[in-house]
Amino acid sequence: MTVVDSVLARVPEPLRRTLLKHRELLKFAIVGTTTFVIDNGIWYLLKFTVLSEKPVTAKVIAIIVATIVSYVLNREWSFRTRGGRERTHEATLFFLISGVGVALNSAPLYISRYALQLEEPHVSRLVQEIADFTSGSIIGMLLAMFFRFWAFRRWVFPDELGHKRRHTPPPDDPIEELGHS
Repeated sequence: MTVVDSVLARVPEPLRRTLLKHRELLKFAIVGTTTFVIDNGIWYLLKFTVLSEKPVTAKVIAIIVATIVSYVLNREWSFRTRGGRERTHEATLFFLISGVGVALNSAPLYISRYALQLEEPHVSRLVQEIADFTSGSIIGMLLAMFFRFWAFRRWVFPDELGHKRRHTPPPDDPIEELGHS
């Protein structure tokens, strides 16, 4: 039994039905959680070591790495029944939209640091770090997440092209299987 199977088996029936009804959103959220950890792990590693003077640059690098992971996971799992474009075209659209997502994700951190001056020596180190996390990892991430989910479904993995991929089921998708049982 997979992790998703075991989690969904413990969810009460009405909520399970809702989760299955919105399985793309659930999968997107799981991928997002994974890439959130990757993004923040890399960001803090860079921010507290080699890019300590350039937190926005560190965040952009972290987002780019997380975006690459996101493409693979979203294409092969979250939106696997959608799309159907040539892979190069699909990847180009994905990364163009993700580029807008990088800007949306980075803008609040940039504003926090440089417009509002929520950085040392203007504020304490603690205030700076709280402002960085709030602006870069919460506000920016939420803005980018809502934009990307909408844009991926609309342009990268449109449903009208999904019939090409839907007719060849991938091996063992636990959320799909639970939705049909």
